[in-house]
Amino acid sequence: MSQGSVIDEEIARFNALAAHWWDANGPMRPLHMMNPVRAAWVAARVSRFRGAGVPILDVGCGAGLLAEALAKNGFAMTGLDAGAEVIGVARGHSEGQGLNLTYIQGTAEALAAEGARFPVVTALEIIEHVANPAAFLASLRTLLEPGGLLFLSTLNRTPRSYAVAKLGAEYVLRLLPVGTHDWTRFIKPEELARLCREAGLRLADTAGLSYSPLAGGFKVSRDLSVNYIAMAVAD
Repeated sequence: MSQGSVIDEEIARFNALAAHWWDANGPMRPLHMMNPVRAAWVAARVSRFRGAGVPILDVGCGAGLLAEALAKNGFAMTGLDAGAEVIGVARGHSEGQGLNLTYIQGTAEALAAEGARFPVVTALEIIEHVANPAAFLASLRTLLEPGGLLFLSTLNRTPRSYAVAKLGAEYVLRLLPVGTHDWTRFIKPEELARLCREAGLRLADTAGLSYSPLAGGFKVSRDLSVNYIAMAVAD
């Protein structure tokens, strides 16, 4: 581990996938399938509570799937990731699109220490990959303006998530590279709510992100047993 909540092995694993990040049928296929619904869920709530076009910081942005989607929805995006290779791919992919989008290589802790503040922060599919979720949330809280919105998505630690998101996705269907997830790091919604409270955040909304074979992608649902997304408000 280095740089606070960053785990070097996790950064190396995702850097190794950087060149294939934007291949919708490649190793990031589940994220491509999930991205439209999660981006729409975030955009609707940001527009409702903070207005259109506000600045958003996307922490753990990878090669920019969510950041680009939200920028195309008119938001002023800053993407942050500790991985040099994924940030390089993100910059290259967005070049020439005319998007209000900037990428920074670094950590949430370092950016918070610099005094950066945003009305909205997103950190999707990242908290299960950090060394210390409590410290990570504290850094995200520091990055928020008073009353700011934090969006998180992660995996619930249930028998079903082990069967579907770990064994099924990695070993049976091969949707993800083996070793992508450590089931013991998955976070139950009640645990996330407690961690948010300890960081000075109030969990205000949650929804399941459920795979729909008929739709060929994900949909918002009430089922939080595998993937779920949440919105918290800075107290």
